[in-house]
Amino acid sequence: MSEESDRLLLELRGEIGECTRCKLCATRTTIVFGEGNPAARVMFIGEGPGREEDLQARPFVGRAGQLLTAIIEKGMKLRREDVYIANVVKCRPTVDMAFQRDRPPDDDEKAACGPFLKKQIGIIRPRVIVTLGNPSTQYLLQTKQGITKLRGTWCAYGDIPVMPTYHPAYVLRNGDMKSPLKKDVWEDIKMVMQRLEGGQDTPAHREAPEPSLERLVSLKDDAKAASGPDDDGQGSLF
Repeated sequence: MSEESDRLLLELRGEIGECTRCKLCATRTTIVFGEGNPAARVMFIGEGPGREEDLQARPFVGRAGQLLTAIIEKGMKLRREDVYIANVVKCRPTVDMAFQRDRPPDDDEKAACGPFLKKQIGIIRPRVIVTLGNPSTQYLLQTKQGITKLRGTWCAYGDIPVMPTYHPAYVLRNGDMKSPLKKDVWEDIKMVMQRLEGGQDTPAHREAPEPSLERLVSLKDDAKAASGPDDDGQGSLF
């Protein structure tokens, strides 16, 4: 299965080619397709490559990528190569196309590139998807709700459970490595780990509901009750 998925991903990369489907082709250095295990159980999806990603043709390798890698390796106790990491768009979006300051992808850019992400998901068929930040969450779930309302709530893309959480770059912008948002991300990741381990957790929904405060508190309490006494310490590693 892994070899077949790997072959299909290579074919998909060939289908993208030297893409000119949207304006981002005019400023990119490289296309950042995605990387990881073609048979990964968990898939992380961000919005688009940044400066370092554009230079190296790899997703999440800058400071935000270092935090994501720490979450995967130190928090989840997985190897980065065990998961799959991708973005909604494969080329770096920058303010005024000046190639200096990053920005979220525009709707037309997501419309042009998003179908390739959906094909990646269809090939990999992960057991869980983790969306990082607003653009990937809103695109995949077809919702306008913000990440602060959706994080910590199980949603679904087709029959695949989706856990929205904060983008690592947003965490770093709000307190750097001492950001209080790291604790929220860890609560979300603990629920992902529980589902991957086959434990009882919140069932996925076909639509992203408007979560109440009571609902969010309940989800966090459930995750805390299901985790061991050292989980908060483990989360502090990243």
